[in-house]
Amino acid sequence: MFLSVFDMFKVGIGPSSSHTMGPMVAASRFLDRLRTAPFAVAGVKASLHGSLAFTGVGHATDRATILGLAGFVPETYDRDKAEAALTRIKDSKTVSPDGLPVLRFDPESDLTFDFGPNLPGHANGMILSATDPQGDVILQETYYSVGGGFVLTEAELAAGKDTDEGAPVTYPFKSAAEMLEMAKASGLSIAQMKRANEMSRRSAGDLDAGIQRLWDVMNDCIDRGLENDGILPGGLSVKRRAKGIHEKLLAERGMNLSPPHTINDWMSVYAMAVNEENAAGGQVVTAPTNGAAGVVPATLRYYLDHVPGASTRRIPDFLLTAAAIGGLVKYNASISGAEAGCQAEVGSASAMAAAGLCAVLGGTPEQIENAAEIALEHHLGMTCDPVKGLVQVPCIERNGLGAIKAVSAASLALRGDGTHFVPLDSAIETMRQTGADMHEKYKETSLGGLAVNIPNC
Repeated sequence: MFLSVFDMFKVGIGPSSSHTMGPMVAASRFLDRLRTAPFAVAGVKASLHGSLAFTGVGHATDRATILGLAGFVPETYDRDKAEAALTRIKDSKTVSPDGLPVLRFDPESDLTFDFGPNLPGHANGMILSATDPQGDVILQETYYSVGGGFVLTEAELAAGKDTDEGAPVTYPFKSAAEMLEMAKASGLSIAQMKRANEMSRRSAGDLDAGIQRLWDVMNDCIDRGLENDGILPGGLSVKRRAKGIHEKLLAERGMNLSPPHTINDWMSVYAMAVNEENAAGGQVVTAPTNGAAGVVPATLRYYLDHVPGASTRRIPDFLLTAAAIGGLVKYNASISGAEAGCQAEVGSASAMAAAGLCAVLGGTPEQIENAAEIALEHHLGMTCDPVKGLVQVPCIERNGLGAIKAVSAASLALRGDGTHFVPLDSAIETMRQTGADMHEKYKETSLGGLAVNIPNC
């Protein structure tokens, strides 16, 4: 199945791609069904299940679902308009999406959290229903938010992965081994093969403009995070730190006061800036998820600002290579913390960033695959245990360490010739198996790990 660079990287809102963006997208899809329904709809209801229920409030899943039923979508989300809409909905107990009549919807009674067993398809499940004037359900659909903002209906999930109906792509690799074979046979880089695949679905102009927008949103997110301070919402009283750290790093520049390892602080502060913005509900790019949104942009910003000879012309190569690796992880395992723990989020992001950096530093396809494998291998087993269900602790710092690992992995791979002991495909399969074996309490439920071992939380 072909996964575009615009599937792996989506412009959206924080704090979670699975728990915020996904439910909003699901609600939007449900409205589309209602707009073509052959019967009159008078009201809507929603129930959240599994991880969406357990950490829903901390991830703003309830807000996202309400706003999605009101017609909001992540791509064009406006925070001020959203706040005004939430107030109207609370007061009127109705939603008014475009193309539909005013629909009954009382957030207090029509949005429920089901803390029972997960729905059968995935840990992130939700059921959306439409009712008639008497309040009887006349249409119902189950949606699964499967990570990175991807949403599937129950039928789509049951159909399996091979549901891509687009034009055939030139290099249809589904594994790292196939990717390397095609690169060797064609003489092309991973980025060049990925570009050829993308251009089977869109023009070169649209591709380049889309990639540039992705980087602009990523970079703007870093800059906002470096400029904003204060306390993050949610009740943990977590203080934004990126601005203060950045100011200290700027003050130390040129004073010969900083040890060489200070470069790690630069990588961390770029990533923390993104994830503080994400935690505050700001605009971010899934990379491949919101919880891991800081790793790829931090690594790319490190390349542009700190590596001699870096060029903005290489940004597309970085992101296309990263997307190729992310697509392999998603297709063969998971990028969902609720499905496989944080190894599937920050681990995947670190592998993507390592591959992208290795590519722009001149790595061969074999070295790039090695870089991705090193980064992923050393995140295996990482749990997803957000304190109070918020994408803050340990998520914000974890992105910084993911970026540092990505740079280290790329550097180690470039020191070799691309031959190595553990193939990337084996690391991905190990991650999938580890996620399947991992206890549910360590997969984005806030029922284990740090989430239950922090006093007063």
